[in-house]
Amino acid sequence: MAFFHNRDVNLVNLHSAITAAAMGGGGAFWSVYLLKAGFGVPVLLVIIASVFFSRLAIRAFLISVAIRIGVRSTLILGTLAMAISFPFVAEVHGVGPALYALIAVTALADTIYWPSYHAYYAAVGDEDHRGQQLGLREAVSAVLGIVAPVAAGWVLVNYGARATFFTTAAIQAAAALPLFWTPDIPVKRSAPGAYAYAFRRAGIFIGDGINSSAYFIVWQIALFLTLGESYLAYGGALAIASLVGAVSGLLLGRLIDSGKGMRAVWISVGLGCLVIVLRGSSLHNPTLAVTANALGSLVGCIYIPTVGTPIYNRAKRSPCVIRFNIVAEAGWDVGIGGGLLIAAFMVWLGAPPTRVVFLALVGIAVVFVVLRRYYAEHDDERLDAALAAEPQETAKI
Repeated sequence: MAFFHNRDVNLVNLHSAITAAAMGGGGAFWSVYLLKAGFGVPVLLVIIASVFFSRLAIRAFLISVAIRIGVRSTLILGTLAMAISFPFVAEVHGVGPALYALIAVTALADTIYWPSYHAYYAAVGDEDHRGQQLGLREAVSAVLGIVAPVAAGWVLVNYGARATFFTTAAIQAAAALPLFWTPDIPVKRSAPGAYAYAFRRAGIFIGDGINSSAYFIVWQIALFLTLGESYLAYGGALAIASLVGAVSGLLLGRLIDSGKGMRAVWISVGLGCLVIVLRGSSLHNPTLAVTANALGSLVGCIYIPTVGTPIYNRAKRSPCVIRFNIVAEAGWDVGIGGGLLIAAFMVWLGAPPTRVVFLALVGIAVVFVVLRRYYAEHDDERLDAALAAEPQETAKI
C-alpha cells in the first residue's frame, strides 16, 4: 500500500476525518434545523444560495492572506473560522440580525477554508496514488459518518441546538491539530498564467456545483421532510448511508490509479444517475428515500475520488495551486448558487423538493463530459508509461 507512505497526506487525511465528523454531525443538521426554525423551503434555499454568492463576492482577498502566511497557516485559520461559525446556527429563529450574522460568518469561514484545503491536499498528494489517497479519505470519513449524525441527532433532541452546535465547533477546532505537523507551502506574489490555466478548466466545477445543489442540499431537505421532520430518523438515515459507503472508495481509487479511469467515470456517473432517479421518485416513500440515501453514500465514495483526481492533479500542475483553487471554488459557487436559486423557484412554483432533485442530472452530465476528456488522455499516459518501463524491467531480470 504505497499510498500510505506519504506522511503529510496521512496527516491531512486525519484532519479531513475530524472535519468529516463535524460536518456529518452538526453540519448535516445546518439546513434542517433552519427548516424547523420556521423557514419555508424556497426561502431556505435562497438563504443557502446567499452564502455561496457571498463567498463569491469576498473570495479575492484570500490570495493576499495566503501570500502573507502560506497555504498551511491559511488552512489552519480556515479550520478555526469554520468552528466559530457553527454556534451561530443555534441563535437563528427567523429573519433578523442572527440570520445575517450566520450568513456572513459562514461565508467568510468557507471562503478561507475550502480553497486552502483543496490547494493543500493537491500540493502534498501524489499523482500516482491520488485515487487511493482520496478513496482512503472518503472511506474513513464514511466510517465516522456512521456515528456522527446519530450522535448529533440525539444531542439535538435531548440537549438542544446550542449543545449540538457548540460540540460541533469543538470537534471542528480539533481538526486543526494534525496540521501543525505538516509542512508549510509558500505562495508566490506573482504567478503568470495561473488564473488563465484555471479558468480554462472551470467547467467541471460549475457542473459539480449544479449537481451538488440538488443531489446534496435539496435532497437533505427532501429526506428530512419525507422522514416526518424527525432529527433521530434523519440522523439514522445518514448513518445507514455511511455504513454502506465505508469501503467502496478504496476499491475504485485503485482502479483510477491503475490507468482504468474511464471505467471509474462510467461506474460513478452511471450509479449517480441511478441514485438521482431513485431520490427523485421517492416522494412520500420513506423506505425508498432511506434506500436511495444509502446508495448515495456508495456513489459518493466512488464519485469523489473520480472527480477529485483530475482536479487535484491539475491543481498541482498549475502555476499556483492556491490561485487554481480560488478560481475552482468560484466556479463551484456559481454552479451551486445558481442551482439553488433554480431549485427555490421550482419549489415556489409548486414542485415537491423530491422532484427538484432531478435537476442534478444537468450538473452530472457536464461533469461526465469533462471527465471523459481527462481520463481518455490520462489513461493513455499511464499505458504509455507502463510500456516504456517494460524493457527496463526485463533488463533487471
